[in-house]
Amino acid sequence: MSKQLSGDLARADSLAREIFSDIANKWALLIIETIGDATKRFTELKVEVDGISHKMLTQNLRLLERNGLVVRVVHPTVPPRVDYTLTEPGQALRATVDAMCDWTQRYLGEIEEARSRFTG
Repeated sequence: MSKQLSGDLARADSLAREIFSDIANKWALLIIETIGDATKRFTELKVEVDGISHKMLTQNLRLLERNGLVVRVVHPTVPPRVDYTLTEPGQALRATVDAMCDWTQRYLGEIEEARSRFTG
């Protein structure tokens, strides 16, 4: 089966694994959550995604765009204005990100307790 057709996450050469690797990082998830239902400018995302560098924001937006999760629109102004919006697949992934955020809030106390026991 070719890489383009392989949805098997267990296979090292699968497209599914490549996509998962692109989106399963803290920055991509935070960017998806930050864009949400809105259209955001690059500068807005840089401010709203606390701690992200210009380079990491650029890299992750490119990955999200490459995977069809974000649409990038460049407006012919000086300086150029660039807007980002989630696509339908991006919105669907956002529902999963929202569930992960809810899970984190729900179990934050238990996770903190486990970490304190682990680190002593």
